[in-house]
Amino acid sequence: MNTLRLLSFFFFLSTQLFSQDKFTLNGYVRDAESGESLIGATVYINEISSGTITNPYGFYSITLGEGAYNVDFRYIGYKTISRKLELSDNTKVDIELSSLDIELEGVIVSDLAEDYNISSIEMSTSKLDMSKVTEIPTFLGENDIIKAIQLLPGVSSVGEGASGFNVRGGSVGQNLVLLDEAPVYNSSHLLGFLSVFNPDAVKDLKLYKGGVPSRYGGRVSSILDIRMKDGNKKNTVLSGGIGTIFSRLTLESPIVKDKSSFILALRRSYADILAKPFLKNSNFFEDGAALNFYDLTAKTNFELNENNTLYVSSYVGRDVFKFDARQGFNWGNKTGTIRWNHLFNDRLFSNFTAIYSNYDYQLAFGSDDRNKFEWDSNVETFNFKPEFTYFVDANNELSIGAELIKYRFEPANAIGVSDGEKTDITLPMKYAFEGAFYVGNEQKISSLTLAYGLRYSVYSYYGPGSVYEFGASTLSGGRKPLVSEESVEGNENIKSYSNIEPRISLNIRLGNSSSIKSSYNRMAQYIHLLSNTAASSSLDVWTPSTNNIKPELADSYVLGYFKNFNNNKFEASVELYYKDLKNQIDYIDGADLLINKYIEGDLLSGIGRAYGVELLLKKNRGKFNGWVSYTAGRSELKIRGINKFNWYPTRYDQTHNFKITSTYKINDRVQLSGNFVYLTGTPVTFPSSKFVIQGFAIPHNSSNSRHQFRIPEYHRLDLSVTINGKKFKKNGDERRNKSSLIIGVYNVYNRRNPFSIYFSQGKGNVTDSFVPGEVTRLSIIGSFVPSITYNFKL
Repeated sequence: MNTLRLLSFFFFLSTQLFSQDKFTLNGYVRDAESGESLIGATVYINEISSGTITNPYGFYSITLGEGAYNVDFRYIGYKTISRKLELSDNTKVDIELSSLDIELEGVIVSDLAEDYNISSIEMSTSKLDMSKVTEIPTFLGENDIIKAIQLLPGVSSVGEGASGFNVRGGSVGQNLVLLDEAPVYNSSHLLGFLSVFNPDAVKDLKLYKGGVPSRYGGRVSSILDIRMKDGNKKNTVLSGGIGTIFSRLTLESPIVKDKSSFILALRRSYADILAKPFLKNSNFFEDGAALNFYDLTAKTNFELNENNTLYVSSYVGRDVFKFDARQGFNWGNKTGTIRWNHLFNDRLFSNFTAIYSNYDYQLAFGSDDRNKFEWDSNVETFNFKPEFTYFVDANNELSIGAELIKYRFEPANAIGVSDGEKTDITLPMKYAFEGAFYVGNEQKISSLTLAYGLRYSVYSYYGPGSVYEFGASTLSGGRKPLVSEESVEGNENIKSYSNIEPRISLNIRLGNSSSIKSSYNRMAQYIHLLSNTAASSSLDVWTPSTNNIKPELADSYVLGYFKNFNNNKFEASVELYYKDLKNQIDYIDGADLLINKYIEGDLLSGIGRAYGVELLLKKNRGKFNGWVSYTAGRSELKIRGINKFNWYPTRYDQTHNFKITSTYKINDRVQLSGNFVYLTGTPVTFPSSKFVIQGFAIPHNSSNSRHQFRIPEYHRLDLSVTINGKKFKKNGDERRNKSSLIIGVYNVYNRRNPFSIYFSQGKGNVTDSFVPGEVTRLSIIGSFVPSITYNFKL
């Protein structure tokens, strides 16, 4: 009953300003050169000093009273189009914007500054333009989305070669990564050095660290929403790049001009091919060894009529590390998305989405069929999402939708063979269902903007499968003993959960150049990534909430101040955040996470907290631009059985996080770029004592403390120069073909950043009172890494 009252309240607020004497202006905003829809383009109504922005499909709708209006259509990096419209009936206006030629001194995108970071309701949200991503110096000279967002405030990684990213003290598994709305369970190639997202196929990306809209759910740390290009609807375009270790090729073309198109993007590494001449005296590759990755990204769209559009997109990628024909490991993602946009009327926009996602990994070793081990695992999801957006009037935008998700987990399909004797250690499958209904509204009231909503999620862990019941451990923080084991039939419910997830954000304008923003949201996470290694790896285990593992919950509070200077040339912000977390997972000492039938007995749960401050200063225009960010934060857990039930830092806690990203345009052909990163070292657990048994030292943590030390700090400088091809022919005509050469150096001053530190027994005489020891500091990148990449567009 309370939920119904709250929903009624939302509808009342969203319709209070509505009257029958108003008309609707709507349409699509697209790129004039390619026909791509522009996400987040502004439609500004001068007479009311307000407007709206386009949705993820480039659609806008705004309801106004009858009369004449001067309307500006604007998008960053594009020429503004102004139209004078007489609104006496519902009117559809589709607009195509042309890109601006960026001059040496920079450009002003619009005579009337938009102040989007000041006026919008969004906070703790970062949107990176793909043109900016291509300017950032990266490892091996390859543009990378995940590495780019790690330069934003509040985002980090535990070290080089670590998969994924960490947001405001959260783990890698607490981030929901979406590619055209399909979840991607492992976002890394090359064990974390590159991401699975081909930048040539990406149109838009947005990272939500807080203030998360009610349409998103399923993770407690962040949402990374990546949207693929639709494909050029005007012309056939071939683009690509030849890099240090891999090359890429992208084809875009219209199917029916201005109506439908496709994009096909392929990448393949060739480290193994380049290595062959240096290993010609070795049988390494002749024995079937391989070292490569590849991915294929594809999308097509069909404009059926002015009210219906169909989109189909997919991704297939894989990493292969084979030591010979029989031994090695590999992993990969497969996703597929089908979306149908339907416009019921001038104000009611809908989107229906069907999604498939699969992540799997395989491991094999052994000398022959009589002695071998083979293991594969996967997590598979099927999603369906109906979503509706009702553009009530110029001050209200109402969203309603639902999400249905079916999970299928295969923890381990494993077989071992020893001297011809086969042992099957396969673990039973696990099944789960997650559903959610949400409603939200964005409302403007004078200088106050509100975004409020509610998400109600339900979850069921069901059979067929096995149900385990564990008792209390006899030792604090020890392995829990198995009490009973029971088999259940297909579709039988084992354990259910439900959660109400309120969301609210507000923006108070303080004049034309500053604002105060605040937000609160609750998030629930029903599936979990189990990893007790220094960094997340491709062999980590995804598992559902069960009768022994409760859903993770997070209450997030954010308060921020935003200020622009010098006609929006500079922008600055300060954000304070605090997250209160429940049902956080950690592990007993010596936990066995791989192929463990009773893995739930090795898990401990408790509470967590993450808090800090983020500072950002950004220069948006001019020949020199970029940003400086600083984050001071803590991420801590308190779990019974660990650290004497006192607070202790998480493995990914980093107190200080300082970054500088900059570009300098020497002229219209040459640009210099640089990054500097400084991070506090991550926490580690070291033994505090040791036993000596028969001449061997056995390390021991006698204080039962966890993460009581830190590895040394991480810092790095990267530099690159981009040389663009000539833009004009000798006769003054613009060249259709474009090219660029990027020369870069990663880790310029040769810093050996420690990834981990471990202890071992050293050489020397062993006595009853002395055992020699060694300390090893492991660095993944031990020197500077030069690179060169050639990009082209035909």
